[in-house]
Amino acid sequence: MPKFSIYFAYPGELDTPTGGYRYDRRLIAELRQLGAKVTTISLPDCLPVPDQQALKTIEQTMAALPDQAVVVIDGLAFGVLDDLAAKEAHRLKLVALCHHPLALEAGINESLKRSLMESERRALSWTRATIVTSEHTKDILIDQFAAPSEKIVAAAPGTDPASLAPGNGDPVRLLTVASLTPRKAHDALIDSLAELAELPWQARFVGSGELDPAWATNLQARVKDLGLSKRICFAGAVDDATAEYQQADAFVLPSRYEGYGMAFAEAVAAGLPVIAARAGAVPEVVPETAGLLVPPDDGPALTLALRQLISNPSLRRQFQRGARQAASNLPRWSDTAAIVAGKLMEVANA
Repeated sequence: MPKFSIYFAYPGELDTPTGGYRYDRRLIAELRQLGAKVTTISLPDCLPVPDQQALKTIEQTMAALPDQAVVVIDGLAFGVLDDLAAKEAHRLKLVALCHHPLALEAGINESLKRSLMESERRALSWTRATIVTSEHTKDILIDQFAAPSEKIVAAAPGTDPASLAPGNGDPVRLLTVASLTPRKAHDALIDSLAELAELPWQARFVGSGELDPAWATNLQARVKDLGLSKRICFAGAVDDATAEYQQADAFVLPSRYEGYGMAFAEAVAAGLPVIAARAGAVPEVVPETAGLLVPPDDGPALTLALRQLISNPSLRRQFQRGARQAASNLPRWSDTAAIVAGKLMEVANA
């Protein structure tokens, strides 16, 4: 593959412990493996609305880039940089990386949702291409953001091969890997687990609470008030969750929305039965043979699914087999990088 050069911009720190930043980190590394020269650019935090100082800094940063440079900008910044996109679109070859539309984040009011929809729609109109992490997000951008299908390429996150978890815990060990934010629906999971106190289970919540400290504190208080502090462990962020998957018996995460859901893919790769909400791109990642999908924010359905999985070892083994079969179909990071590199070279040569 011919060598090519790009700039890759993102808000804040690249080592932020979320799936989106992990995608960015791994994609950058894989593109470099393919021979690309990738210059990374840290931008000021932009959400929910960039202040004037942030905008000035970003404008100066973009203005310093050479004419016709291919510039990939993470959607956490790009979605609110519509005016900047309009200003630089004829000089720079802008490429958006959309993990999921900003307006689909949980816990934001209708006014902000409308504002984010409009700014991201306008920003995307100035791109040469848009990279998304699922076919689901591609369909949303076409249907709701008027993005031309030929400009969008879906490059699902890769998944590294993993050893299969034995899944023989007693009590049943439930694993959740996700930042403590409203969209991930830890609150719904806690409420459902409280309904199942008589069953033999332990739960481990792995994920950072730094993105929304107030929400994280609320979740911890909820667990304490329900008398579940000895059964639900808040483990915080971990650099490598491999051991977490290996020590679990099932993976549970009832997210209200997912643009892809890397943690679900990692759970499937480890052969874990999954309980999730049928939200966003989750059905693309978790086949029905690998677990139980329930409607988002349906407490009774989530509680029933948990009860079935915890109390029925044969059902867990059935979904374990389904997950192990599905694991062989997961894309690798080299596949992801090849798709993205092809689109970036197309942009560079246009």
